[in-house]
Amino acid sequence: MTATTTRSATGTRALSPVLGRYFERTWVRGEGHHLWDDQGKRYLDFACGIATTGLGHGHPAVNAAIHAQVDRLVHVSSGLGYVESVNLLAERLAATCPAPLDTVFLGNSGAEAIEAAMKLSRRVTGRPGYIAFRNAFHGRTFGAASLTSSNLNYRTGYEPLLPGVVLAPFPDVHRGPAEATDEALGALDSIFEGVMPPAEVAAIVVEPVQGEGGINPAPAAFLRGLRERCDRHGILLVIDEIQTGLARTGRMWAFEAADIVPDVVCFGKAIANGLPLGGIVSARSLQERWGVGAHGTTFGGNPVACAAAVAVLETIQGQGLVANAAAQGATLRQGLLALAARDPRLIQVRGEGLMIGVEAGAELAPRLMDACADAGLVVLLAGGAHDVVRWLPPLDVTADEIHEALAIFAGALTAV
Repeated sequence: MTATTTRSATGTRALSPVLGRYFERTWVRGEGHHLWDDQGKRYLDFACGIATTGLGHGHPAVNAAIHAQVDRLVHVSSGLGYVESVNLLAERLAATCPAPLDTVFLGNSGAEAIEAAMKLSRRVTGRPGYIAFRNAFHGRTFGAASLTSSNLNYRTGYEPLLPGVVLAPFPDVHRGPAEATDEALGALDSIFEGVMPPAEVAAIVVEPVQGEGGINPAPAAFLRGLRERCDRHGILLVIDEIQTGLARTGRMWAFEAADIVPDVVCFGKAIANGLPLGGIVSARSLQERWGVGAHGTTFGGNPVACAAAVAVLETIQGQGLVANAAAQGATLRQGLLALAARDPRLIQVRGEGLMIGVEAGAELAPRLMDACADAGLVVLLAGGAHDVVRWLPPLDVTADEIHEALAIFAGALTAV
């Protein structure tokens, strides 16, 4: 993550400088698909808080659910018993997943979801090892950071991280899907043969589309190859859907494109439209083997966040937002491909649904992000070298907003 020097924000002296920021702007209001800064400037928000406010800002159904739950009960830890909004969310969320994925554990964030999946995998298999993939991002906590390699700074100074983690090559997005799949699966087989025997691997953890790592989609054949190897060797397949899930890629869950069923699905980000919530879904039999008291949380599954999440799921399903993400994502992709055909500085356009990356190089991509912001469009960066412009529009984005954003991006290309 980089920070621009557009304008120094005031009143920030007590904030830690450790957090990287994309912009030195102060945001004061959000409404629908727009943000306003403290200078009164309006921005079309195609970053969505890094894919968290999937329904935009102040969504009426979500806000109504939040207010109603706040008036009834703000928080009781799930360890004390049950709350209606928490129970309902678990049922609604499990219903979006294929069998046998029917049981939900709720935490506070995507990183916590990864930690839960790692602990579950190790405990139920009795195996110590994990395999993750280069350029992946799974979070910043110690276990999640051990699986993360999208940016060297996320690991620098923290070694030794969790032992027993091997990072395998992810399919190269610059090669054809068949060739990329064969190379990556061959490298994984070599790891099994010479680095970590499969009998010692508890879980393979993978993003169906790498987000922070550069918007790198995994070929369907690669995910099917992982599923086959996990079945063969008794390894759990953990799919990190924290950024890709909940309609983002034009499917409810990105793994559906490969026609596979993971053992564990990690979710977070957009689930509560900006409130902190995350967790995992798996078969009940798997979590029964985990054991009562083997994991826990104080704030995880907060009733207000869960009420918001129920409203998010109802809106996605009731308003056909999976189909909208697919359709509007295709419009965005086509528009970006047309711009790339006219400007050789744009190296590649890739991604699925409303999760699109434009590879533009480490020098140009940050300038494009800044130029878009100056013109009233918020997009982000991705990739270890910050060389990809990352597009994460709202799930209910309109065609007019897509065309407005494309026009701004075209103007930014001219300006830089």
